[in-house]
Amino acid sequence: MIQLLFLVLFAEGALAFLLLVKIGPLRELVIKSLDQLKMGKGPATVKTIAGTMFVILLSSLMSIVKIQNKGAKLGTMSPMDQVLWRTHLLEASLIGFTLFLGFIIDRMHHYLTKLIRLRSNAGSSKEEVEQLQKEKMQLKDKEEKASKELKRLQEEISTLSVNLKKLKSECEQKDKQIETADAHVIALQKQSADLLLEYDRLLEDNQNLQKQAQGYKS
Repeated sequence: MIQLLFLVLFAEGALAFLLLVKIGPLRELVIKSLDQLKMGKGPATVKTIAGTMFVILLSSLMSIVKIQNKGAKLGTMSPMDQVLWRTHLLEASLIGFTLFLGFIIDRMHHYLTKLIRLRSNAGSSKEEVEQLQKEKMQLKDKEEKASKELKRLQEEISTLSVNLKKLKSECEQKDKQIETADAHVIALQKQSADLLLEYDRLLEDNQNLQKQAQGYKS
């Protein structure tokens, strides 16, 4: 029994050391092994073994107390009782250390698993942050391009507005020139009509003079 307890205690010490110190892939291998142990019927088996060891621990403690009480009544312990007392004390100590170390290993496994999960989440969060920063930079570039394009369009609109004002002014000038030309045409038409009337009058006067001259000749 004591040799088995020494073996179990040595194995638990080795597991605790591998969990504390990272030696290549051994820590991950131990964590995976403990994960598999906690799946299925593993936890019930471990609890059963721990319960049995705890009962043995109580039995050893009771035996120690009985031997001590017997020695107190007799005033001294026989060599046999001393051997039994030392055996039960060693057995109780080994069982106690085994249970305590098993509890420490369980807590270390729990917190290491939680730490690995948190690191994984932190890594994912870091990747998400980097992705968001990249998207932010892309949006910033697009915003700068859109701002430049908007500025260019505003300049084009301003240029077109100036050209439109120029064309409007030129159209107004053309309209005024057309109105002036129409007035000049109307004036020329009126002047032409007056000249035609004057020509008709002079032609009539000429005919009258010719008639008068023919009358004087005859």
